[in-house]
Amino acid sequence: MAIKTANFIDPFDSAQERGVAGVFGMWVFIAVVAMIFVACILGYVVVRFDQPPGREWMPEGTPGLPSALLLSSAVLLISSWTMQLAVRAARLGQQMQLVYAMGATLGLALLFLAVQALAWNELWTRHATIESGLYAWTFYVLTGVHALHVIGGLPPMVYVFRRSREGQYTPTDYNGVVLCAMYWHALDVIWMVLYATLWICSAL
Repeated sequence: MAIKTANFIDPFDSAQERGVAGVFGMWVFIAVVAMIFVACILGYVVVRFDQPPGREWMPEGTPGLPSALLLSSAVLLISSWTMQLAVRAARLGQQMQLVYAMGATLGLALLFLAVQALAWNELWTRHATIESGLYAWTFYVLTGVHALHVIGGLPPMVYVFRRSREGQYTPTDYNGVVLCAMYWHALDVIWMVLYATLWICSAL
């Protein structure tokens, strides 16, 4: 039976049912995001290996991938670990650990974006601008699209962090933490595939 309040009728009978529906919806959303990146990566690979005769993918003097990408990748991996610590803390009812883990994940997300900005600046200052060729242009587009999805994940993360500080999550109702973690882990996997593609295509 639906739960009724003065202003809202909850279509779910329990937090568990709400959680199942939320997880299903998040999987659908992640699938859509994944398809966007699959299309972007496939397009990048086609452009990389379908260069017309006489056109170089990386003209002489063009710098390789920024070294800062290694650091940003490490930061993102660590943030995925701290996010999983947050899920575990919520499941066990460890409120302070949940707050610390969510705060750490939020801080690492901001650090990831800062390091990505350093990577872009590293290329730009070495004259690898959007106008310099497809190599630089596709790099900025692919990493920029991922960064936009990271930025899009910040408001929900801040919301979950705030609710964590207020003690709103319990071992039987921590759906928000789970959904936030699902999205963040997906961005982590997508970035690793994206980075590997950029590295391989720039090395060949």
